[in-house]
Amino acid sequence: MEPADADERRAIPPVICYPTDTLPRPDLELYRTARATARKTGEIRAAPRDAAAFRVPAGEFFRITCVEGPQVGDLNLWNANDLTERFFSGKTRALHGSHVTTGDRLWSSLPMLRPMATIVEDSLHWYGIDPHGGAVHDVIGTRCDPYTHALLSGGDYHHCCHSNLIRALSEAAGLSRDEAEPLVHDVLNVFMCTGFTRDTGQYFMKASPVRPGDYLECFAEIDLLGALSACPGGDCGAEHSSDAAACHPLLIETFAPEPDALAGWQSPAPNPYDRSHG
Repeated sequence: MEPADADERRAIPPVICYPTDTLPRPDLELYRTARATARKTGEIRAAPRDAAAFRVPAGEFFRITCVEGPQVGDLNLWNANDLTERFFSGKTRALHGSHVTTGDRLWSSLPMLRPMATIVEDSLHWYGIDPHGGAVHDVIGTRCDPYTHALLSGGDYHHCCHSNLIRALSEAAGLSRDEAEPLVHDVLNVFMCTGFTRDTGQYFMKASPVRPGDYLECFAEIDLLGALSACPGGDCGAEHSSDAAACHPLLIETFAPEPDALAGWQSPAPNPYDRSHG
C-alpha cells in the first residue's frame, strides 16, 4: 500500500553524484591538429565472432571503423606496461553518463584512475538519445559471456565476446587463457545502441545505427594494449551469443602524429590521492 506522501517522495529532484565542473578537460583542438598530419602505422581486422588485439603508444591514435555491414564491437583496454591497470567502465559511466561520445574520456581502474584514452571523433555523435531512451557507445553493459549463456540457455558457446577477448589477450600478452581471463573486464560497447526500459528498468539493445564508414576515434593518453571483439550478435538488433545473426568484421587502424605536433603534452600521471591516509 502506498503511503500518503508517495507522490511527494517521488517528486524529490535528483542530484548528480559526481559533478564534473572541476574535471580536467582534454585539449581536443591540440589532438585534432596532431591527428590532421598523422601517418598511418598499422591496421588489423577483428573477424566476425572473433577478436583482435592492438597496441597504441601514448600520444598516438586508434580508430575503429565499420567496414562491411552494421556491427557492434566490445572493447577492452589495458596499460600496456601493467595489465592490472585497465579500463573502468563503471567510473567512466559515473563521470560521463551511460553512453560516451566526442570529448569523453575512458578512465582506468583504481588506484590509478586516470584517462587512458580520449574520444576525439565519433561519426555517430548525431544520434543522441532516441525515443526509446537508446543511445550509442554504452558503458552500462558488460559483454556477452559463455557463463550467462549457459545459465539462460543451457548451452556452451565459445564465441561470446568474453571468450574472444580472452583468446586475443592471451596471444598478445603471452599469457595462458587461465591467466588472461581475470584480466578481461567490462567493456565499451562500441556502436551498440542500448538503454533501460522505463517500465521494468531492464537493459535493452536495438539494431545499431552504425553503417559502413562510421567510426570512433580515440587518442591514447597512456601506452595501450587493446582488444576488440566483433560481437556474435552483429548489430545486436535481435540477439547475441549466437551463430544466427549476420556478422561483419571491424577495422582497427593506428596513427602516429608528427614528432612536434603534441608539443607540451604529457601523459597523465596516476591519480594524486595519497593512499597512506588509509
